[in-house]
Amino acid sequence: MTSEFLFATWSGGGAVPPTLSVARALRERGHGVRVLADRSLHDEVAASGAEPIAWTTAPQGDTTDPAGDLIKDFEARTPMGAFARLRDRLVCGPAADFARDTLAEMRARPAGVLVADFSLLGVLTAGEAAGIPVAALGTTLYPFPTAGAPPFGPGLRPATGVLGRLRDRILTELTIRPWARGLPALNAARLANGLAPVDSVIDAFGRADRFLVLSPRALDYPGRRFPAHVRHVGPRLDDPTWAGDLKLPPGEAPLVLVSLSSTFMNQRALLQRIAETLGTLPVRGLLTTGPAVDPAAVRAPGNVLVTAAAPHSTALRHAAVTITHAGHGTVVKSLAAGVPLVCVPSGRDQREVARRVDLAGAGIVVGKSASPRSIARAIERVLHDPSYRREARRLATEIAAETATDRAVAELEALAGEGAPSGPSRSMSS
Repeated sequence: MTSEFLFATWSGGGAVPPTLSVARALRERGHGVRVLADRSLHDEVAASGAEPIAWTTAPQGDTTDPAGDLIKDFEARTPMGAFARLRDRLVCGPAADFARDTLAEMRARPAGVLVADFSLLGVLTAGEAAGIPVAALGTTLYPFPTAGAPPFGPGLRPATGVLGRLRDRILTELTIRPWARGLPALNAARLANGLAPVDSVIDAFGRADRFLVLSPRALDYPGRRFPAHVRHVGPRLDDPTWAGDLKLPPGEAPLVLVSLSSTFMNQRALLQRIAETLGTLPVRGLLTTGPAVDPAAVRAPGNVLVTAAAPHSTALRHAAVTITHAGHGTVVKSLAAGVPLVCVPSGRDQREVARRVDLAGAGIVVGKSASPRSIARAIERVLHDPSYRREARRLATEIAAETATDRAVAELEALAGEGAPSGPSRSMSS
């Protein structure tokens, strides 16, 4: 039996390909799939086989163009400033607009299941108001407080002992508190659609019927415990439609794949520093700048090929190491291929992803201000210490087991079969 799925996403860089991968898989199984999305994404949506639908009142952006970026977190001077932009410009501030557009689309053409990027709380509000099953997609590590994990963001090691647990309680409260400024706008959207207000923004994230984590369970902390509606369904390993064809630098030296953010994060200087570092080593470099940086802006030594894009899944078959900002997509594709990493986190969720790589023994973390010499030492260590490749291959085996069946599609088809939710939604504290 086929169903109608309405997806909702935004121009969020690395969050888009895994979301559209799920949409594509459902479409290939005969389901009707349409996607509410920024106009800048409509070609990608159409390439997935789904029908693109434009937002009408909700804000839109284009992360391939710094001027068109909705969040512009690269302009923030502090991590808290970057967080405030996300809260006020996407998650909470325009919640009423996202809810209005979503409900209008569902009134025009009903859907059996609503599937939304978890950060679009306005969309999740609309699904709750409409009384249809709602699935939130998390395209990175699960980011909310749970037992068995430190607070998300700083990239802390798991706590040990009484002092460690005290650290986590204090820091969890400090990381939750800034969400309070988004609560009035979110509750205004809820009240406008006949829903009771919530006590906290964190609670609102937990009101979906399913929270599907598109990340390897094997990459997260073994002792971490999750709410019952959270399901790890494995990563999506598809390349984006704009990845193009693969061209490798000539020679037989070990290949180093370099990939920083597909969005603009003021990464030009770091790309240049990495290129110069590779020029001092007996390696070949394939440096992909992504859509937001002009390849011509990076001066490359002779052993480094600079290109806007390449299909990473294919390139990784040839790679000995990946250098990355620790974006979730690049990391999981590298680990799925058994390729160890040098992580240079720059913000967002990247410190958390890098910490997981470090603790798994599958790579090394260096600071974004690291000197060429420090970067070179990290590359050489990962290349010549076999333990990093061994641990990357261990994770590759676990990821292969997690992705042997399409758990995301199975969960969504099951949700479609359940129909309207039969009971009250859960809170994040469950």
